[in-house]
Amino acid sequence: MKAVVLAAGEGTRLRPFTNSRPKVMIPVANRPILQHVLEGLVKAGIKDVVLVVGYKKERIMSHFGDGKAIGANIQYVVQDRQLGTAHALHVAKAAVDGDFLVIAGDNLIDVQTVQDLLKNKGGNAVVVTSSDMPSKYGVVRMEGDQVISIVEKPSSKISNIISTGMYRFSPSIFKLIDEGIAQGESTMTDILQRNLPKVPLQAVRTSGRWMDAVYPWDLIRLNGAAMDFQGQQLEGSVEKGAVIKGDVSVGTGSKIRSGCYIEGPVMIGEGCDIGPQVTIMPSTSIGDGVSIGPYSYIEESLIGDNVSLSSHTHLSHCVLDEGTTTGPGLQCPADAAVSRVDQEFFNIKRIGALVGESSVIGAGVVIEPGCIVGAGCKISSHARVSGTLDNRSIVV
Repeated sequence: MKAVVLAAGEGTRLRPFTNSRPKVMIPVANRPILQHVLEGLVKAGIKDVVLVVGYKKERIMSHFGDGKAIGANIQYVVQDRQLGTAHALHVAKAAVDGDFLVIAGDNLIDVQTVQDLLKNKGGNAVVVTSSDMPSKYGVVRMEGDQVISIVEKPSSKISNIISTGMYRFSPSIFKLIDEGIAQGESTMTDILQRNLPKVPLQAVRTSGRWMDAVYPWDLIRLNGAAMDFQGQQLEGSVEKGAVIKGDVSVGTGSKIRSGCYIEGPVMIGEGCDIGPQVTIMPSTSIGDGVSIGPYSYIEESLIGDNVSLSSHTHLSHCVLDEGTTTGPGLQCPADAAVSRVDQEFFNIKRIGALVGESSVIGAGVVIEPGCIVGAGCKISSHARVSGTLDNRSIVV
């Protein structure tokens, strides 16, 4: 059986972290979200993958190639214009010759999620789950295990059960897709709703993992969930006087200097220089080539590749994208905050700073909880920053 993995979209609500990459390539636990998806498929025995790509497709294709490095056989299909999930499947039609799975490449799943869907041996099926934000998804109503209604992003509350966008289809679904596109429908939700109940759709609940990042602060939750390894994997060097507790991974060529305290789960990539006297607390991932200066404190944060943090840095519930550099004394505390994405405002229970790639931050800067700093920003020393900064903003 093949899996069609949808990876063509940008992920506009996750800006600035999709400034130079598609959403599926945002790293959590030091691997792109899409890599977690593909590894889950391979572990479940699904090695033939049709990958639908579009926005910044080169980032995906250069990273995964033919898929052999992760045990997959990848065939690429290009969706030149991102016109919805139905159109994405339409462009993949020629690459599918039997029953197949449909997986969203930007959702964090595991092998159990795939296996639960595979248990459905006949007909069409969709994986469903409960959500605290059902209005952001296709909301499902059921009778027993049969879907009787599926409504995309309803304006009023119908149910808290949603479609995950994970399907098992027979090739006959393409006739419905072609008919739906001809009538101007762009999403699988709309096409399925129009054809219920004459085309039965089984709801499959999963005991596995399914998580979606809709907004930038969701990445912190995904990052913690994706660190599902156990034990210590210390391939770098750990100096005498450093304390390593719990599940901690340290990559090749990384140095953990004396006086550091690291409590897992924590992932540290290759070629990093940490410390001395740095404290790193659980649910933190640190990419490759990162340097963290003395007397810094980091908790529940996601640090991208080639980030340079000077001494006395404090980060809590933060995301700092690749290539960001900071002066000493950066303070990014976490607290309840109101944050804006596009023209919507959100109350977040606990969040720190969200900083886009290649930003340069001076000494003694304070970034208020919930602040979103765009890519390529420059913030002068001793500034206090709040709200949302557009890409390449300058704060003096």
